[in-house]
Amino acid sequence: MEYERLIKERFSTRKFKDDMVSEDLITKILEAGNVAPTAKNYQPQKIYVVKSSDGIEKIDKVTKCRYNAPVVLIVASDKNIAWSNGDYSTYEMDATIVATHMMLEATNLGVDNIWIELFDKNMLKKEFEIPNNIEPICLMPIGYRTDDCTPSPLHSMRKDLKEIVEYK
Repeated sequence: MEYERLIKERFSTRKFKDDMVSEDLITKILEAGNVAPTAKNYQPQKIYVVKSSDGIEKIDKVTKCRYNAPVVLIVASDKNIAWSNGDYSTYEMDATIVATHMMLEATNLGVDNIWIELFDKNMLKKEFEIPNNIEPICLMPIGYRTDDCTPSPLHSMRKDLKEIVEYK
């Protein structure tokens, strides 16, 4: 898909079909995250691919926002690996950039998705036995939207550039 069209037409999917995403497409999505820029190229990201029925049950315990997606990517970051300077660390920023790359590549491949931050991080870490140094940043349900799935009413509302940009 042409990039400009992709970034304008992509929207958060909140109604997924049961159809499974192929391993080939999941790998392509993960590869897009793997080439994302991170501070000093330290690559602190850790991605968990959840698609087993047991794993999906665990996801449903920690969030109400899976929207029936057959696959959920847990995007996390290793706080021990991320670049830091004193009390500042890029672990969250790095994982966010990785997630954005994967989200856009999924859309490019025809795989719908949504970025979820509404989940119980402590319960997620417990359910999936995620070590203390790995911090979950977001969940990304992926799959194929239902025919009646439409963008949020706020999706197309954008501020005018004059409100968000200043030239100095």
